[in-house]
Amino acid sequence: MNKTIRRAAVFSLLLVFALLLRATWVQAYEAKALADNDKNRRHVIARYARPLGDIVVGGTPVTGSARTERGDLAYRRTYTDGELYAAVTGFGSQVYGATQLEGVFSGVLDGSDPRLGNPLDALTGGQREPGDVLTTIDPAVQKAGFAALDGKKGAAVAIDPRTGRILGMVSTPSYDPSTIAGSDGGDAWKRLETDPDKPLTNRAIRHPVAPGSTFKLVVAGAALEKGLYGSVDEPTDSPNPYRLPQSTRDLVNENPSAPCENASIRTALRYSCNNVFGKMAVDLGQDEVKAVAERFGFNDTEQDVPVRAYPSVYPSGMDAAQTALSGIGQFDVTATPLQIAMVSAAIANDGVLAAPHMVSQVVDADGERLRAYPDGDGRRVVSPSTAGQLRSAMVTVVEEGTGGNARLDGAEVGGKTGTAQRGVNNSEKPYAWFTSYAKDDDSGEEVAVAVFVEDSAAARAEVSGNGLAAPVARAMMEAALK
Repeated sequence: MNKTIRRAAVFSLLLVFALLLRATWVQAYEAKALADNDKNRRHVIARYARPLGDIVVGGTPVTGSARTERGDLAYRRTYTDGELYAAVTGFGSQVYGATQLEGVFSGVLDGSDPRLGNPLDALTGGQREPGDVLTTIDPAVQKAGFAALDGKKGAAVAIDPRTGRILGMVSTPSYDPSTIAGSDGGDAWKRLETDPDKPLTNRAIRHPVAPGSTFKLVVAGAALEKGLYGSVDEPTDSPNPYRLPQSTRDLVNENPSAPCENASIRTALRYSCNNVFGKMAVDLGQDEVKAVAERFGFNDTEQDVPVRAYPSVYPSGMDAAQTALSGIGQFDVTATPLQIAMVSAAIANDGVLAAPHMVSQVVDADGERLRAYPDGDGRRVVSPSTAGQLRSAMVTVVEEGTGGNARLDGAEVGGKTGTAQRGVNNSEKPYAWFTSYAKDDDSGEEVAVAVFVEDSAAARAEVSGNGLAAPVARAMMEAALK
């Protein structure tokens, strides 16, 4: 009996030692990992223990905080004009996390960022006051784009070409982040998740699709930079139709009567001649087109504005026929509205692409700057001569060609339309694109815009960049110049 008791006592003692070792291990070695774990409820409780900092547009907060009536989360996020600014703010939810600016700057907005407060807070346990995020968004431009899209499935981006400031970023259909901000937003979340129109997707920066004829600006820029043609008014060696290399297929034009045979770059942009730019891409070679496309921002996997944008792609490894199709913005070429706006912005800014950004400063509770995003921090994409010639040709597109719906009285406006094939054998309704720039010599204001309409109520035959997208660009340009 004593022997049995001794064995039981030794075994129990070993269990106690094991428990002590495990407790020591958890406290000494795993404490930080457990504390930092995203599933740790304490993080959510701490984040919503008091009002959050704000995201500011045009000097006015478009976010807020409201006291909750029950539960262990004291506050929840609120939004002013939530649908209007959802593509900028993203959402901050007690249940579903945070996206866009809410996610990128979550530490500043909830006060956990170590740059906030004074060094003694870490020792005394004092709470840091949350900071604010000041955006570059112009409320008038944002409202103009949102209203002009009028519920169509699409997106629009407006950029100041000189500074890189994003003045407007719209994605429709949109959603109100307030509906999923609290702990009772499950039904709203389920509706958003299952909605076939995908309102949670920010089409402005995270939905790259075929850019169609707007990509012809990149190919034209490459041809002028390479010296393939001396000017936008020099005739090109371009048969109409153009037979794709090693193929029995002809590359034809939307308008059979357009003067596209051997057309100059100016005429080819004016009438959107596929034969000219398909052959031009083959003559240049995919590597030359790719090099210029990448200077404009294509294939950049780290495009932060400061929200990470999905990369726009100019592919490699194409045969000659595929290279020709890439020259008209088809095959595997994809782009976001942000990327296409960057193309027009660089052309408008004498060939220099100012780094796009939609945040100007991040500040603490006293307004002291924690971080600034510099204006005009950019790189040269094409020469001033090439940029000037492309602007001249883009003005012709608006004044005499396919982009007439973008005209603005008292301003220089240049643009390019695009209608991109979609689906297997072009079986679905095409995408409508328009990209442009506008300059007001009297005020000195400038803006570059790209608009993409994925779907609308228009019949297939009525889908065009000029008909659907150009009026949206015009509204945003007008608001920006004012």
